[in-house]
Amino acid sequence: MSKKNNKGGTLGEALRSTFTLVAMIVSLIVAWLIYKYIFGAPINFEGGNPEGTPLPGNYLAMVYKGGFIVPLLITVLLILIIFSVERFITITKAKGKGRINVFVKNLQDLLGNDKIEDAIDACDKQKGSLANVMKAGLVRYRTLQKDPNLVKDQKILALQKEFEEATALELPMLSRNLVILSTIASISVLIGLLGTVLGMIRAFGALAQAGSPDALALATGISEALINTAFGISGSLLGIVIYNTFSTQIDSFTYKIDEAGFSLVQSFAASTK
Repeated sequence: MSKKNNKGGTLGEALRSTFTLVAMIVSLIVAWLIYKYIFGAPINFEGGNPEGTPLPGNYLAMVYKGGFIVPLLITVLLILIIFSVERFITITKAKGKGRINVFVKNLQDLLGNDKIEDAIDACDKQKGSLANVMKAGLVRYRTLQKDPNLVKDQKILALQKEFEEATALELPMLSRNLVILSTIASISVLIGLLGTVLGMIRAFGALAQAGSPDALALATGISEALINTAFGISGSLLGIVIYNTFSTQIDSFTYKIDEAGFSLVQSFAASTK
């Protein structure tokens, strides 16, 4: 059984790593297509020339003038959206059916009345990460009640260990890929600043030319600087909000698991001689 679980875990980890890599590659390709064929469409520019001047008030063309950093920022934004959706689906699934607070209260009532089988059935119906942890603890609870070879303290320690092991299996699933969201929140603004610096270099290069400055090059450099700054800050802001939202939900969920586990251990301690 252990070998099967290890193989299943290894396969699952490989699939998740593949999904992450594919999501990033696809995001980069889609970002380049958006930049080239939507923002850089000839219809957005005077004379149909993407290398020329944007039509007045055409924001797509203005974004296109942000330069090659823009596709990178779009890629970061797409990755953020993909993994935000992935985390939302995973966390929603982990919560199971119904409200967690109601489920925990129901378990506490069943444990108070020593209805272990009913509590296990409730876990099967709830089908969330909390229910998985509680079911593992309840099955162990039932086994320890019938074990005459262990004293009370040993049984309590065994039950606590069962909870720790079950929790250790569930929590990584909840926090997986959060590091990607936190990384995006950090690097998005840095990529934007890189684009800003490159844009300002281009702008000052236009000013430094002998004779009259190249107005088009100057305008392009300033556009590149401002657009990349706006894109970078927006992506970073969105990443921070999403990361903090999911982190708060996971912390609350972890607290509920600890609360339910503590109730089960206390109930077991009170009913064991």
